[in-house]
Amino acid sequence: MTNATLINPKDSLERQNQKLLKIVDTLMRRAEASPDTTGVAYAQFERAVMLEAEVQTRTRELEHALDLLNTSNASLAQANAEAEAARANLANAIETVQEGFALFDADEKLVLCNARFGKHMRDIYPLFKPGLPFANYVDIVSQSAFLELPDGMNATQWATQRLLRHKEQHVVFNARLAGDKWIQVSEHRTRDGGTVVLQTDVTDMMLIERQERERLLDDQARLIKATLEHLDQGVGIFDREARLVGWNRRLGELLSIPLRRFHLGLPFATIFEQLSRKLAFLHTADAEALANWAAHDGRRAPLSFEVELGEDRILAVFAQHMPDGGFVISFTDITTERGALRAISQVNETLERHVQERTLELQDALAEAERANASKSRFVAAASHDLLQPLSAAKLYMASLETDLEHPDQRERLTKATSALQSVEHILGALLDISRLDSGRATVHDTQIPLGALLAQLHDEFAPIARDKGLRFDLRPCNVVVDSDATYLRRILQNLIANALRYTERGRVLVAARRRADTIVVEIWDTGPGIPIEQQAKVFDEFHRVNAAASPAEGLGLGLAIVERACRLLAHPMQMQSTPGRGTRFCITLPIHTEQTAPNDITHPMRKASAPLAHRIVLLVENDTELRNAISMTLENWGADVLACGSDIEAVELLREIDIAPDMVLADYQLDNDATGTDLVIQLRETYGPLPACIISANRDPALTALCKTQNATLLHKPLDLDRLRTVLAGS
Repeated sequence: MTNATLINPKDSLERQNQKLLKIVDTLMRRAEASPDTTGVAYAQFERAVMLEAEVQTRTRELEHALDLLNTSNASLAQANAEAEAARANLANAIETVQEGFALFDADEKLVLCNARFGKHMRDIYPLFKPGLPFANYVDIVSQSAFLELPDGMNATQWATQRLLRHKEQHVVFNARLAGDKWIQVSEHRTRDGGTVVLQTDVTDMMLIERQERERLLDDQARLIKATLEHLDQGVGIFDREARLVGWNRRLGELLSIPLRRFHLGLPFATIFEQLSRKLAFLHTADAEALANWAAHDGRRAPLSFEVELGEDRILAVFAQHMPDGGFVISFTDITTERGALRAISQVNETLERHVQERTLELQDALAEAERANASKSRFVAAASHDLLQPLSAAKLYMASLETDLEHPDQRERLTKATSALQSVEHILGALLDISRLDSGRATVHDTQIPLGALLAQLHDEFAPIARDKGLRFDLRPCNVVVDSDATYLRRILQNLIANALRYTERGRVLVAARRRADTIVVEIWDTGPGIPIEQQAKVFDEFHRVNAAASPAEGLGLGLAIVERACRLLAHPMQMQSTPGRGTRFCITLPIHTEQTAPNDITHPMRKASAPLAHRIVLLVENDTELRNAISMTLENWGADVLACGSDIEAVELLREIDIAPDMVLADYQLDNDATGTDLVIQLRETYGPLPACIISANRDPALTALCKTQNATLLHKPLDLDRLRTVLAGS
């Protein structure tokens, strides 16, 4: 308790040691002076020794604390020196920056700025001191006499707008200063929420931009002037105040007004007064409408009408509003066009009279031809029907002789005679069909026909014939229901398949059904001799055969005549494509029965594997007809919609006509007339944008590979790898 009273813990260690030493000294003296009869003196001595040990301990602690204090003071002095050096380096660094630099802390207070910050505003430059709030900085700048405020804006409005932009993450804007100077101000946020403001002198750039703009405006004005002078129309340009600001020489020539009467700023009302005296408006309301249109303040709709100048000239007037509120009026001489229209009208009247006269004559001739055709058809029908009965009897008699004849030569002659009778029977049946179709007595019974089942039956029927000739006979059906006449449809397909098998000596015959929107297309392909171009228009005539040397047993050329008439009767469009020496393709388009449920397609497995190509539009350009047909058939089997063309010109015209951009361009490199597929791809991309493209070629020149790589077009070499082709198309 004594120590607690005598020693104050708040005293320094030196003061506490002094007090302890004094206490020890006092106790020692008291112990030496007083006799110790009861042991009190020894206890006091012992306490004094303990106090001395505590004093030594406190002394060592004091010395250690002094050492730590000295070390801390040294570290603090070094840190202060480094901070001052860093601050000096930072100040030197920002002073070397070629732009005005200022740093505001997270509390929107100015920390520091360099000498270039605000130097363009000498009246407020001394006010930029550390601690300046950002709002005060903006207010000071807005009041500067060196800041040129935008038109219609005062200092308060500018400051308000500046503070609103300060809330954005990044701010960049240009400010105009006195003396036609410009600075660009940009703000950037620091990680601790502060703001860095940079001021860049962009006066030189603004002057260069202004000079370039003025030069472009001058060039544009000269170009516009030259363009106006080369126009065949007379043109007058007026500003939003309806004052003349531009015209060409043709304007004065068409209106018969001397050019000296036109000058800048001439009101439209003055010109309109002169026009009213010279021009005769075909409709009185047009003159009033033009005057009101020119005086209208708002947006004007285009105005057009015709006027007469003198007795022999007609002008078309067209007035158009401009975005700046002005307008343009053009005058076009259409005297020749109107004269041509009058002449055409007179010619049309004469032609109409002649057409009516010829129509009456043709109607009489047509009626006579129809009567003759009906008479012929009735005769053929009667004769065919009458001949079929004795022919059937003759066949029965011939059949009865088979058991009576034993000599091989006689049996062979009997077989040939029976075959000849069968041929005659087929010919008479065909004649009967043609007469029935031509006479107009043929009746159509529309029913719902399962197309897949019908094609399967025909395939089974003709498979033995194909097998006997060593031909490959393939069928790709489609299980849909179509609307047609069952008898005539079967006869059409029978004749086409029979023709394909009859004239194909080696190779393949394919019957395929493919969907096209709400229709189904049945195609019959063969690898026969094909049909020469000069005979393709005649193959549907009666008794016309491509191979004139063929025997009558092979038919007399009535099959396609029946097909053409039956398709016309049923309204089933038919197409034929044939390449001599390569084969022929017939297509019949049938309507799908709309009330059926969606049928299950039975198509080639490759098509199912290529589902991503469904409804993809592929532009195919290949000058080899057979290869083009083969590729088209393959792509269509994969589900793509193919636009097949034989030349680059045909491809460009087709796309322009249908106005559809393809999803993919597949082009042969070497086309006709020295054209190339790569040039076609460049031309199409200029019109339709970056179209995916694939070039096919037998040319393996590295230069072609490099060219396709430059154009970002895939190159596939012939013969085509179908798996790779499908991969390229699916990935396009």
